[in-house]
Amino acid sequence: MTAATTTSATPARRGGPRPWLYLLPSAAVLAPLLGYPVYMLGLLSVFDYRQAQVSGGEPTRFIGLANYAALAGDDRFWSVLGQTVAFAAALVAATLAVGAALAVVLTKAARVPRLLLSLAAMAAWAAPAVTGSTVWMFLFDADLGLVNQVLGIEGYNWFYDKWVAFGIVGATVVWHSFPFVMVTLYAGIRAMPVSVLEAAALDGASAWRAFWRVIVPMLRPLITIVVIQSIIWDFKIFTQVYVMTSGGGIAGQNTVLNVYAYQTAFGSSEYGLGSAIGVVMTLILLAVTLLYIRALYRGGEKL
Repeated sequence: MTAATTTSATPARRGGPRPWLYLLPSAAVLAPLLGYPVYMLGLLSVFDYRQAQVSGGEPTRFIGLANYAALAGDDRFWSVLGQTVAFAAALVAATLAVGAALAVVLTKAARVPRLLLSLAAMAAWAAPAVTGSTVWMFLFDADLGLVNQVLGIEGYNWFYDKWVAFGIVGATVVWHSFPFVMVTLYAGIRAMPVSVLEAAALDGASAWRAFWRVIVPMLRPLITIVVIQSIIWDFKIFTQVYVMTSGGGIAGQNTVLNVYAYQTAFGSSEYGLGSAIGVVMTLILLAVTLLYIRALYRGGEKL
């Protein structure tokens, strides 16, 4: 065997296992836990499955894509879908703005204020969605709410108007979500070479210009990841809307797609139709998740 042959064969012998092999143990556990519910969701969506079938009074009938055809012709479904997309987009923008601003503040703050802000953010992040929603709902209570007392307003119902209710629910969601963005971007800023920021300062760039022209381009992979992750979280929002608006607000004016699926399946006992809504949501989120995985895979590249 020649030296050239030995040299060329050495990398093959030294090469370790493929990175994806390390995911196999987790996949072996998660695949059944996630795969079976998704399988049942898709299965129920192609059957006529209502309360009569659940109780055994009528046989379960295979109806193919009839539930999806019913959704395609349902104006209410399209209205809720559009409302959900718009609401999720506003939440993503607000969460990114608040998280990025506070990440910059953390880099400028002294040790004690930085510690206090970090602890406050972690407390918001760790709070269960039901608990946080209930606290915010009591803050804006019409009779005993602290907000009404501070503003000197008596009996004002903040959840009566559609857009005001969406604003309060949105503020609650952002309060729960911004710590993830803040911590991620703060870590990215701290990992940036100090020489780059010093060079921008020597070139006469203001703090605002340095942020947009230097920091943001270097953080683009992280920004892409937190945006896609926020889209996934905010599109499937349920708890805050359901708790704070009592199931979707007056006449369902604050209904989002996840709440609509719940109401259809468990409120109207249309389990097959509700499952079809769940499948549509899953397909939409699957497309976004594929973008998320692609962003993770290309995390070390310039996006």
